[in-house]
Amino acid sequence: MTPAQRDNLRRLLSPRHIAFVGGRDCLTAMGEAERRGFTGAIWPVNPSRSEMRGHACFASVDDLPEAPDAVFLAVPPLAAIEVTRSLSQRGAGGIVCYTAGFREAGAEGATIEAALVEAAGDLALIGPNCYGAINYTSNTALWPFAHGGGCPDGFGAAIVTQSGMLSSDITMSQRGLPLTHMISCGNQAALSLEDYLDFLIEEPGVRAIGLHIEGLRSVARFHDTALRAVAKGIPVVALKTGSSSIGASLTVSHTGSLSGSDALYDALFARCGVIRVETPPKLLETLKFLVLAGIPKSNRVAGFTCSGGGATMLADRAEKIGLSFPAVPQETRAALTSLLPPIATVSNPLDYTTPIWGDPVRTGPVFAEAMDQTKAAAAVLVQDYPAPGLDESQVYYRNDAGAFIAAAKARGLPVAVLATLHENMAPATRDWLVAQGCAPLLGISEGLGAIRNAIWWGERCCAIAKAPPAPLHPAITGPLRGLTETESKSRLAANGLAMPKSRLTEKAEIAETARDLHFPVVLKMIGPRLAHKSEAAAVALNLADFAALQRAAIRMIEAVTAYDPQAVTDRFLIEEMVAKPAAELLVSFRRDPEFGPCLTLAAGGVLVEILQDSASLLLPASEADISAALRSLRLAPILAGYRGAAGADPTALAETIQALQTLFLADQSLAEIEINPLFAGTSGAVIIDALIHVFG
Repeated sequence: MTPAQRDNLRRLLSPRHIAFVGGRDCLTAMGEAERRGFTGAIWPVNPSRSEMRGHACFASVDDLPEAPDAVFLAVPPLAAIEVTRSLSQRGAGGIVCYTAGFREAGAEGATIEAALVEAAGDLALIGPNCYGAINYTSNTALWPFAHGGGCPDGFGAAIVTQSGMLSSDITMSQRGLPLTHMISCGNQAALSLEDYLDFLIEEPGVRAIGLHIEGLRSVARFHDTALRAVAKGIPVVALKTGSSSIGASLTVSHTGSLSGSDALYDALFARCGVIRVETPPKLLETLKFLVLAGIPKSNRVAGFTCSGGGATMLADRAEKIGLSFPAVPQETRAALTSLLPPIATVSNPLDYTTPIWGDPVRTGPVFAEAMDQTKAAAAVLVQDYPAPGLDESQVYYRNDAGAFIAAAKARGLPVAVLATLHENMAPATRDWLVAQGCAPLLGISEGLGAIRNAIWWGERCCAIAKAPPAPLHPAITGPLRGLTETESKSRLAANGLAMPKSRLTEKAEIAETARDLHFPVVLKMIGPRLAHKSEAAAVALNLADFAALQRAAIRMIEAVTAYDPQAVTDRFLIEEMVAKPAAELLVSFRRDPEFGPCLTLAAGGVLVEILQDSASLLLPASEADISAALRSLRLAPILAGYRGAAGADPTALAETIQALQTLFLADQSLAEIEINPLFAGTSGAVIIDALIHVFG
């Protein structure tokens, strides 16, 4: 986005005047602008009509009184290009191009879209093929359908989606999330999601940003912009839809099944402090907590219910997502016990029981004492309100909610009231809670997940401040060539990496070649079609003597011939067996065409496909990042030493992975290095098998 486009996007979203160019679709859009409360000039442009919704029509954009700040464009694609060119020449601000039939329609449409972008110049062009934009803070709607949403206090969440229908659905949501902006970005012909993110983090009133992402134009730019959002204290929450397998042609490696694009999006979001959610409700609940409650300073939450079942549900869900409800200390329980009815049990979450329900004189001190006793950094109260018409007890619910909110606010705690069932909190109740500075959360899973997400973001911000991630390396693509195992190991050994003592030989020389090796040994057939030797029975283990070695070679030739006659070679690698390690790992470095260099760590050997236990990182990765990724594996207890068994040597393991990263990033001819397995031993790390692909 150029500086001129940025200025024009600001004009587009906070205009003095809006031109609506088109027919029937513009009638609806004009109505939405008026219903939103837009008070500036409205100029319909249609040569076939004299007026639209009581506004006199202009025959063309050249006839407008001045260059419009904002335009809603709904004419056929070729006409849209000419209108856009005229608007650009007049110095208009920006266009919402509702028109479809561009890149999404195929090659011809892509050509038309390129012409549209050229015609736009420095205009801020949203779309084409989009619903448009709503700025709730300036009461501007450039939107073709009925919409909802609002920003009563001038602050809230901005949302950018790559789905028009989802953007419309969110505006209609009844969850009580204040919105500052809604942008449906469509084809992103001129401005991309990264541009909108870059713009919105500077907008007054934006406390958090929600993104619906199908794909990114520039991973590196998104990464840097998201880090800028962290620095400015603006949380970003992403709903990423659509997962796919690896986009590169490295299909012969195991890594493709472990680190497809979805895993790399996880790695990207974690690296740059973006909260990832799985569903639209989780997106909205997380944004709501961030906007209305804020960021807890630690993972300590005080929970309250007036039901033992509710307390159990909180505790059960919290345990699954790593949310902490710390116990009330045994030595100080007496103070809290004295405030509760005899039937109550001191706990966190706390069921304060019905004898004091609705009496703020009694519940208020309970809330305050429990928050103090647990050293809480956030507080949540479960309340399912009666349906409209059955609300004679409403006052008691609000009494407790008010006392709860007051206790939390007095302690500076982010605060939420949570309804177990989504429908059990009417709009009036949500609005009342929002007015008290309390987040009205809907659903146990979504509500507690929102709190946990906010805590994670606060923790991640601190980590990023202490050790800012380095800029990502650029992606490199090109035709690939695979090296044999011996060629791969030779390149790694030249860089000081440890591997078994070995000899390369022909079948006739096997016995003679093996004389300076210590038995037992491993025998492998080497060839360009034998990347995965176990599938072809091209590897034999634990060969105890010369006779066993020669018999294994004969059987191997027969087995590989049956598997693939063209794979048979007369080249064999003999290696000394290495002692059983503490654990076997897969360590893979590869250059993804979208994300650039990345690292995958996984349980190795035969467990790769069975466990599908992996963690991915974008490069460069710090030693702390790599250690955290290793700890995240289900294999981690074995690496650490399980039930008295010796663990892997953490220093040797870290040094080996770091050495591989240094080699991979320094040599841009390397497309992939896959080590499987890497023996993580108690006193070293040894590369047992290696597969390298190079460009060219």
